[in-house]
Amino acid sequence: QLQASGGGLVQAGGSLRLSCVASGITLSKYDMGWYRQAPGQQRELVALIERTRRTNYVDSVKGRFTISRDNAMNTVDLQMSNLKEEDTAVYYCYARWGKIDYWGQGTQVTVSS
Repeated sequence: QLQASGGGLVQAGGSLRLSCVASGITLSKYDMGWYRQAPGQQRELVALIERTRRTNYVDSVKGRFTISRDNAMNTVDLQMSNLKEEDTAVYYCYARWGKIDYWGQGTQVTVSS
């Protein structure tokens, strides 16, 4: 029910915008987030936007990434700027409402030097 898109190959310093569209659920009820997982590493929460639109970011992306949501369009986006090689990972969108959660299929982001 979550479909992520927008990944790709970009040079360091560049930008990408990830988008996640939900079907079959009403995103306005959910806290939404983007996670990422690099090879050999644990999945980490990158950015979170609650139903109240309060946001939170992992320290490594603060000032570079912006999460936003459009409840009318049932989407959540992640604008990534000034990308670094260490941002290379598979990015997953995530929705949580109480004990109910959904994961998107992941989209690859590769940042080259």
